[in-house]
Amino acid sequence: MGIRFLKIAVVYLVIGVTMGIIMGILQKFQYSPVHAHINLLGWATFALAGLIYVLFPSAAATRLAVWHFWLQNIGVPVFLLSLLFVVSGNAAAVPLTITGSLVTLAATIVFLVNVFANVRESRVPT
Repeated sequence: MGIRFLKIAVVYLVIGVTMGIIMGILQKFQYSPVHAHINLLGWATFALAGLIYVLFPSAAATRLAVWHFWLQNIGVPVFLLSLLFVVSGNAAAVPLTITGSLVTLAATIVFLVNVFANVRESRVPT
């Protein structure tokens, strides 16, 4: 599970870096909130979760990890794409942005429960 998160994180990294470069070249910074969320929710969050799952395989082997994976992989793209529309001036996408946000929040809560239930100090690899 950890490796899956890490591979997806790198995809978000490439998207975020590419978007940042294009925004800079074109001097079009109205999409900065989308760029920031791609880097935070995509790259950073997926990468850190992946590292935690690699370091703590007992947490990665749970149903909670599977739920976390799918909720995160549904919620984040829905949030990001709909946020892109909202920032572009399409207010009709706001409900979808809220939905993506709430699914992402659910994924984060599932991750929290998994970490508290399955990550133990005695299991820290040396």
